[in-house]
Amino acid sequence: MIAVVDYDMGNLRSLENALDRLGATYEVTADPELIRRARKVILPGVGNAGMAMDNLVERELPDVIRSLRQPVLGICVGMQILCRDSEEAAGKPCLGVFDAHVRRFTPAPGCKVPHMGWNSLGNLDGKLFKELGQNPYVYFVHSYYAGLCPDTVATCRYGDVLFSAALRYENFYGTQFHPEKSGGTGEAILRNFLNI
Repeated sequence: MIAVVDYDMGNLRSLENALDRLGATYEVTADPELIRRARKVILPGVGNAGMAMDNLVERELPDVIRSLRQPVLGICVGMQILCRDSEEAAGKPCLGVFDAHVRRFTPAPGCKVPHMGWNSLGNLDGKLFKELGQNPYVYFVHSYYAGLCPDTVATCRYGDVLFSAALRYENFYGTQFHPEKSGGTGEAILRNFLNI
């Protein structure tokens, strides 16, 4: 069973539809024991990183998530809160799995904030991107981004900023983009995660 962590921050319907298309068995839950026992864990997220951390703390889940040894995938804000800290969290620490700082994009000519739409990935590394080919396109919606760090396993460029489009540390994976909204490429990435 896959545990989809319910902390009132996820666009759950899109993710559930994607998992249904893949024939995956999953449960949307905030129950620490179900999360610990799950074969895989997905931490979705749409919204504010500070609020996301507040909601996880309220449900007593930060230490549960940090302690997981099965594959874990954070999506969008779910990836950002797995980082060390975020400007959006206003000084609150995040989960600290990835050694990355999350900062806000600065608006620039031709680059509105949020970064929204399809963009290509580069520098792909690891099982999450198996058999995808070079520079696949995926769908982004975000105003904040994780800088490049030793955990970076895919990059994306928006204007002058090259940022971490995906991160990995041990059993933890993160995507800044939304695989559940990224068509066939996103479905392949989710399938790769389910097969890790």
